[in-house]
Amino acid sequence: MIQYAIRRVFGAIAMLFTMSIVTFLIFYATPTNPARLTCGKNCTPTNIHNAEHILGFDRPLYVQYGDFVKGLFVDRKFPDDKKLEKTRPDLITNCDAPCLGYSPLNNSLIWTYLKPKIPVTIFLSLAAFVMWIAAGVLFGIVAALRKGKIFDRMVVGGSLFFYSFPTFFIGLLFLNVVVYQFKWMAIPGYVSPSQDFGQFLYNLFLPSLTLAVVYAAAYVRITRTYMLETMSEDYLRTARAKGLGTRTIIFKHTLRAALTPIVTLAGLDLGALLAGAPITETIFGYQGVGLASVKAATTFDLPMTVVIVLLSATFVIVANLIVDLLYGVIDPRVRY
Repeated sequence: MIQYAIRRVFGAIAMLFTMSIVTFLIFYATPTNPARLTCGKNCTPTNIHNAEHILGFDRPLYVQYGDFVKGLFVDRKFPDDKKLEKTRPDLITNCDAPCLGYSPLNNSLIWTYLKPKIPVTIFLSLAAFVMWIAAGVLFGIVAALRKGKIFDRMVVGGSLFFYSFPTFFIGLLFLNVVVYQFKWMAIPGYVSPSQDFGQFLYNLFLPSLTLAVVYAAAYVRITRTYMLETMSEDYLRTARAKGLGTRTIIFKHTLRAALTPIVTLAGLDLGALLAGAPITETIFGYQGVGLASVKAATTFDLPMTVVIVLLSATFVIVANLIVDLLYGVIDPRVRY
């Protein structure tokens, strides 16, 4: 198991390195001047020239990439100009490690800007993840055990109904009905758990439920399908013939065999959510990574966009690494 885990960790590190290079090539190795996309929609030639010098776009691409990687471990300065640092130190912006860059449009360091937004997205994603896994897997198991009965048809039909609606429709529906029309809940807004844990959970419920409804609908159908497929295997018939209890057969043998594809999809979905849920965060006004990505894209903030893309890809790769490690626990055959 240790060797298996080490191989997967090194594979994830190699993937992170490759992903960072590809991202830099996509955004910075294009014919378009990247400095044009750093100062908003109304960019003058003077602003473009200043952005090139401040962000180091006037240097070779490999030097820019090396400076970015180096900034993760040591401090950086914007602009990195020794002469200017001696004559006008007030024009130099110091960026402590880990330094993810500088956004001229926001006039702030990117890590300083994103740092308080990352926990917002993490809490929202984890809350939605717990909801949809619990509901999706539970209803999927019950539907599989009651195949062809009324409950099975209701669950499958209801999951198809909710899965057909986009996230923004469900979010707006919850907001208009629950908050504005019937006033069952107050307008949700992010509250740090360190300030008021009860209020934090209260405000987190509706946004996370919006995401969970869509994902749970898919997991009901997936769990039901794989449970039915596994229940028809020969080794389960043998287990029944040996007199094993129904609970043991369902949870120890059937569900464990069906967990591998479910865990795969769960890792991908959770990684994508950790990368940001822009629609849900926009609807409920949650200042997370998703909302930050929308603002960066609409205001042409290239340095911010690049870092959010790298951060999002990192979340996805780490989530898949966790899934790979869980494979070895769920199914020992995977280790070999």
